[in-house]
Amino acid sequence: MAAEPTIWAIAPSHTYLLRHEVLWPDKPLDYVKLDEDTAGYHYGAFFDDQLVGVVSLFVDGDEARFRKFAMLPAYQRQGIGSALLHYVVAEARRLGARRLWCDARQDSAAFYTRFYLQPEGTVFYKGDMPYVRMGMEL
Repeated sequence: MAAEPTIWAIAPSHTYLLRHEVLWPDKPLDYVKLDEDTAGYHYGAFFDDQLVGVVSLFVDGDEARFRKFAMLPAYQRQGIGSALLHYVVAEARRLGARRLWCDARQDSAAFYTRFYLQPEGTVFYKGDMPYVRMGMEL
């Protein structure tokens, strides 16, 4: 990657189009909106002033969960998603979490293991998409 992405806190509404395009393009836009979005922390990765990745973090006591981690395909495998995930791990710690977890698409699990998240439990499905819960102590 030629340059590091810029990562900023963004409004929940600024995540919706990218979440939709990357994660669930065959569903209505409302499908990617979460009831708890207003209570979360939302971050965007910008490259050349374009929003190319998003992730949302929800903290409940000493536990944090990240959701809706989406990176535009043209910007994947360039280190931008890794930078965004490192940022979210640091934010979870800063916000007092001692544990971080996510429900990962099974085909992305190997990516998350590079960040010390480990599979927990068995594969489950959201629609026809296989997922696995992954977690780590902070």
